[in-house]
Amino acid sequence: MKIVFSGLQPTGKMHIGNYIGAIKQWVKLQEETEAIFCIVDLHAITVPQDPKVLKEKVLEVAALYLACGLDPKKSHIFVQSENPNHPYLTWILNCITPIGQLERLTQFKEKAGLPNITRLSRELGQIKSPEEFKNAFEKVVSKVDEILNYAKSREQANAGLFDYPVLMASDILLYQTDEVPVGEDQKQHIELTRDVAEKFNKTYGETFKLPKPLIQKQTARIMSLQNPNVKMSKSDIDPLGTINLLDSEQEIRDKVKRAVTDSQSSVSKSVHNKEEGAIPNLLTIYAAFSDSIFEEVLNKFDGVSYSEFKQKLGDLLVEKLKPIQERYQETRNNEQALRKVLDEGRNFAVEKSSEILEKVKEKVGLS
Repeated sequence: MKIVFSGLQPTGKMHIGNYIGAIKQWVKLQEETEAIFCIVDLHAITVPQDPKVLKEKVLEVAALYLACGLDPKKSHIFVQSENPNHPYLTWILNCITPIGQLERLTQFKEKAGLPNITRLSRELGQIKSPEEFKNAFEKVVSKVDEILNYAKSREQANAGLFDYPVLMASDILLYQTDEVPVGEDQKQHIELTRDVAEKFNKTYGETFKLPKPLIQKQTARIMSLQNPNVKMSKSDIDPLGTINLLDSEQEIRDKVKRAVTDSQSSVSKSVHNKEEGAIPNLLTIYAAFSDSIFEEVLNKFDGVSYSEFKQKLGDLLVEKLKPIQERYQETRNNEQALRKVLDEGRNFAVEKSSEILEKVKEKVGLS
């Protein structure tokens, strides 16, 4: 039986993008694989967290996992920080992971502000004449704030933020994972995991499996309701951009109603038959919650006004999220039972991961 591993951070509010892009897929995978799902709180502290809030969020995410359909009889659910094997293996893998490879990872560059400098460098180009130098100098002066902001971001970026892909590799490799259900934006980290595993295997002998990313194409990226060019995110500063799993009925309807559209007035097969854009994003959400494919939904609403389509989408989301919210309240209110699920998951995770960690320690010469 294949082993799958994945996890979410206990930060912010879990939204429909997390559900469609991750948890909904996990629920199906637990029926046909050995499924291991983690609440990755060690990853969460790469940015400052309120300790009390973080502890509460861990239980909230665990309750939402169960409310969304993860079954502790079919899946192993645990908290990352409760298994000390994760940071232990991370240190060992740190010692064979090239710094240059970590520096090239997109997400660290973005969080450290590097794209701004890269763009500026590209804009300046090669200076070949005094006039070009003058233009370049003026451009640099106009971008001083960007340069200073990058320098500040780079200076403040902590080692954990830089190194968390190695921790992610450890999360995966500890369980001899075959497949990792991830979004398209995480594919680069699975490639790093494979590279690190291959390097260890070549240096010390066959030890780790080489995991593969498992990407659900149609719903891998749910975009912001206010900016369809960016992924729906817990950290979105615009609360209208995300629909959270625990939003009230009124909040859900308001957010759908105020979602950006385009210059058309109705859904059109000829205009909206692409994967990108505000309306295709809403159609994708409808497809995911109605267990349909995109083309079916597009055909269903072809010629329907945006206002009517949004009404139907709001109705669907309210209908589908209500039972999740009810199960969440029931699960969260029984903390003893919730803690029991996490304790059993931890016991399994420690036992299973200890098998591979002991082999690794022996191979590198650690007692």
